Amino acid sequence: MELQPIYQKLQIQDMNQMQKSTYKTSENNTDIVLLSPTGSGKTLAFLFPVLRNLKKNVQGVQALILVPARELALQIEQVFKSMGTDFKVSVCYGGHDKKIEVNNLIEAPAVLIGTPGRVVYHLRNNNFDPKTIKTLVLDEFDKALELGFHDDMEFISNSLKGLSQRILTSATAMDEIPAFTGLKDEKVISFLKENDIKPDLQLRKVMTIPEEKLDTLFNLVCKIGNKRTLIFCNHRDAVDRISELLHQMGIDRETFHGGMEQDERERALLKFRNDSARILITTDLAARGLDIPEVESIVHYQLPPKEDAFIHRNGRTARMNAKGFVYLIMTEEENFPFIKNDTPEESVAGFTRVPQKTPFQTVYISAGKKDKVNKVDIVGYLLKKGELQKEDVGIIEVKDTTSYVAVARNKVNALLRKLQNEKLKGKKVKMEIAY
Repeated sequence: MELQPIYQKLQIQDMNQMQKSTYKTSENNTDIVLLSPTGSGKTLAFLFPVLRNLKKNVQGVQALILVPARELALQIEQVFKSMGTDFKVSVCYGGHDKKIEVNNLIEAPAVLIGTPGRVVYHLRNNNFDPKTIKTLVLDEFDKALELGFHDDMEFISNSLKGLSQRILTSATAMDEIPAFTGLKDEKVISFLKENDIKPDLQLRKVMTIPEEKLDTLFNLVCKIGNKRTLIFCNHRDAVDRISELLHQMGIDRETFHGGMEQDERERALLKFRNDSARILITTDLAARGLDIPEVESIVHYQLPPKEDAFIHRNGRTARMNAKGFVYLIMTEEENFPFIKNDTPEESVAGFTRVPQKTPFQTVYISAGKKDKVNKVDIVGYLLKKGELQKEDVGIIEVKDTTSYVAVARNKVNALLRKLQNEKLKGKKVKMEIAY
C-alpha cells in the first residue's frame, strides 16, 4: 500500500511512533490490543491496518468498526474519508434515520462504522452479510463495556465467522478481556507510560462553599477569559444548571450529555469545533474519543469519584506535550485521594467581566449531501451571492440533509438578509442562525 499520497491528503509528514508500531505489528493479520492515551492518534493507528486489509473488486462489508458513541462513529468516518481512498464507508448509530442506513447498505460499503445496538439491528434484519467481514475493530473497548454493550458486542462477534484480524483499542489497561472477542495470539502495544505523550498539566484548587459554587464558577469563567474550556460535571442536571447561568450572563456556551437528542449533541460539538462557542459544559460522555479541538482549560465543577475518570477528563487538554490548566472547584469538606493536599489554590474573587464574544457564529442551511451540495458549493454561494470574504467563512460541515457553516459574527445578519431570495444550486434553501 502506497502511504505517501495518504499522508499528503491527511496533511501529515509521517505516522507517529505508536501508529508505526501498530502498523508493523499488525502485519500478517496479527490480532492487536492497542493501549494509548486520549489524543495520541489511535484512530489512524487502526485505520491504516484496516485500509491495508481492504481488497478492491470485493463485494460486501470487509471491515467493521464498533464504537461506544455516535459522535465517535462520525469522527472516524470523516478521518477515513479524508484519507482519500476509493473505498466506500458508511455509519450507523442510534438516532440516525434507519431508512438512510438501509439504503447505504444496499450497495455495501467496504468499511462499516457503528454503535453496537444499531449494528445488531442491521444484522438481525439481514441488511448486510457478515460473512464478508475480515477485520473487526473494537474502538474504546473498555468504554463500550462500561456503557453496557457487552451482550451486543458478543452477538456481533459471534456473527462474524470469516474474521482474519481483530483490533481492540483502549485508553486504559484492562484486567481481563472477555472471551467473545476471540483474540488469538494477540500482541499488546502499550503507550500508556510513554513520557513523550505525558501532558504537562497545572492543577489549581478553587475553594468555595456549597451555597456559592455556581457564583465561584462564574468568577472562574471570567478569569479564564476567552479560552477554549471544558466544564465537567457528574450529573446532567448540573450541566443544565450551569448552562442556564452562563446564558443569563450573556456567555456563549454549549452543552453535551446523554439526555440530549442526537442532533442537539452533534450541533453542540460542531459549534465548539468551529469557534462559535469556546465553553462546553459536559458529563464524562465527552471525556474521551470525541473530536474536540485542543482546549486550554479543564474545569471540574464536580470531581469524579474515581481517578481513572479524572485522568480521562484531563486528557482533553495538554494533548501531545501541550500545556494545560486544570481547575478543581472544591469545598473544605471534600477529600479525594487522587488530589494532592499541596495542590496550589487559585483565587477568583472579584472577576466579573464577561469574556468577549467568539469570532464566529454558526449558520444552518437546509441542504446537504442528499441534495448534491458540498463544501465548495457553499463557499461559492457565500462569497458570490453573500458577498463575504474568504476570512469571513470558517469551518463548514455538510451532513445528509443539512449543512452548518461558521460565519464571522459581525457579518451574519447582513448575510442572511442578502441571501433571503437567493438559490443554492438552483434550489431555494432555508438559512438561519443555529441555536
